[in-house]
Amino acid sequence: MTTVPLPTDEARLALSVATAAAQVLPSPEPLTPAAAQPGTPDVVRGYAGAVIAELEGQLSGRVAVLVGDELVQALESSPLGGLDLASALQPTLDAIGEALHARVGAARAVDLSLVTADLGSSFSASALVGRTTSAAVLVPDYTLRSALYAPALAAEVEQSPAAAPAFPAAAPAASAASAAASAGDGQQLIGTRGPVRSRGIELLHGVDMEVTVEIGRARMTVRELLDLSPGAVLELDRAAGSPADLLVNGRLIARGEVVVVDEDFGLRITEIVTDAAVG
Repeated sequence: MTTVPLPTDEARLALSVATAAAQVLPSPEPLTPAAAQPGTPDVVRGYAGAVIAELEGQLSGRVAVLVGDELVQALESSPLGGLDLASALQPTLDAIGEALHARVGAARAVDLSLVTADLGSSFSASALVGRTTSAAVLVPDYTLRSALYAPALAAEVEQSPAAAPAFPAAAPAASAASAAASAGDGQQLIGTRGPVRSRGIELLHGVDMEVTVEIGRARMTVRELLDLSPGAVLELDRAAGSPADLLVNGRLIARGEVVVVDEDFGLRITEIVTDAAVG
């Protein structure tokens, strides 16, 4: 399949977007963005998960991030319980939006087979490369063109590097050879994966997590809930002075005592809860 290279300004902007994503995407090693390539339906080959989000504000369209099996498996087998791919990649999509001077809506995980259809028209694809190709950023071409009309963004693009190498110089020889072997099809990076070394929980070190502190629970009938009014006192199932629970994704991981820090509530950890203790 013959593809047409991106115009210079669009290629620069696509590189800036991929660079922003590479700095935020969960990874135990630095990722280097490769030069953007015209996207094809085969772009999803070799990846295990995809997240997509709507652009909001002056820009329209959708942006997507593809990730490899390592991150998907790490999220599913996390010791904090199964974690959501869309939540883990929301900061990455937010960084893409900032690079485009746009807002990004809530991320949602999609089936790989639906990614290119969800993006709509033609799009660019930029691989994020470590020791293997671990992710890719997809942006519609019309979104790149529309973004270039923003004066502030256009000035940034003019000052940005003209292009990234088709494969970063830091890549291992084996991976570089694989890229060179497929250079003729214009997709030497996207969908190409070398030998994978499992890195488990390290992949999740940069993932933002929302934690909840719970001081107690109560069960009430619908009638009792409807009868609640200002001044009502709700009796909880925990004695005064008992430790509060710290939960992540609904999973109990620690207990502690509630304290006040600079006029805000805080939690002083007194116990880390193991699986055995929970059971």
